[in-house]
Amino acid sequence: MRIVVAMSGGVDSSVAAALLADEGHEVIGVSMQLYDQSEGQTSFGSCCSIDDLHDARRVAAVLDIPHYIVNFERQFNEQVISNFIGEYAAGRTPLPCARCNSDLKFATLAERAHAFGADAVATGHYARVRRDGDRCTLRRGVDAARDQSYFLFSLTQPQLMRAVFPVGDRPKAEVRDYARRRRLPVADKPDSQEICFIPDHDYRSFVTRNLPEAAREGVVVDQAGRVLGSHDGVHRFTVGQRKGLGIQSTTGAPMYVVALRPAEQQVVVGPKASLEQARLTASGVNWIGEKPSQPKRVAAQIRHRHQAAPATVRAVDADASGLERAEVIFETPQLAVTPGQAVVFYDEDEVIGGGWIE
Repeated sequence: MRIVVAMSGGVDSSVAAALLADEGHEVIGVSMQLYDQSEGQTSFGSCCSIDDLHDARRVAAVLDIPHYIVNFERQFNEQVISNFIGEYAAGRTPLPCARCNSDLKFATLAERAHAFGADAVATGHYARVRRDGDRCTLRRGVDAARDQSYFLFSLTQPQLMRAVFPVGDRPKAEVRDYARRRRLPVADKPDSQEICFIPDHDYRSFVTRNLPEAAREGVVVDQAGRVLGSHDGVHRFTVGQRKGLGIQSTTGAPMYVVALRPAEQQVVVGPKASLEQARLTASGVNWIGEKPSQPKRVAAQIRHRHQAAPATVRAVDADASGLERAEVIFETPQLAVTPGQAVVFYDEDEVIGGGWIE
């Protein structure tokens, strides 16, 4: 089988390519150039850099497979960076990795794979796909600490039919051991833990530089509307935030961001108990299988590192643009349900679907 492998220059995608090559597949390595590197620019993070492109090419040479660099600058800016900036300015907390995986990586690479005459697209994600006739299911990776199925909830059936996740059935330690045995030059390369286009972790300054009007002064208020302080942009806060509020609690108890009101430039704070929420609505919902006609018991995960919690999900009327919506009711209230993040529905280890928290 001819398979295009998205090679980021990291150990996971490199081992994915190696495993497929060792299984006898015809592997084509493809790396995404996401920003202008004509002058050696290094303003992005430790992933997606020019060094990563070199690492991917070195791995391809060891594996003796062809390697191509494709320019995704325009698509990345339009589909990932612009969304990231706009979401923060709107008082939401974006999830760029999920946007990149579905809107860019799989959708665009599938088109490139077709041009190569390839049958599938492989990545180094810790997730699994099971095929049953003309239907696919998406499942958690076997390494619970590395599972990345949360970021892939918006993949469609056509995308899953062509998706391959070679490392999804292996623990991370085994992946590194395989890289060492295969003498891959990235075997001991550290994992990237940052948003690739925010090298210094300072997303606030990034938003301000790219959207100066976001830095409008406003006030920090309690839930009764009393002004406790001021701020210079709601994009500098997220729901659940405790530190850096620039206020003193009137009760002596710690205060947390419980809501953001960008139209009024207000940051609303309250006690930790105010963060508890038993219900949420999600928009842009993708059902990987059939859309449930009745309320369905699931485990709902509201953040990547969140422990999925027992809940009931039901489909509700689509929004004005026709996007699917769903209501989630938790058995017990959850802390810091954050607009802009994803809520993903699981049935044991299977991803049923997911959407964006309103």
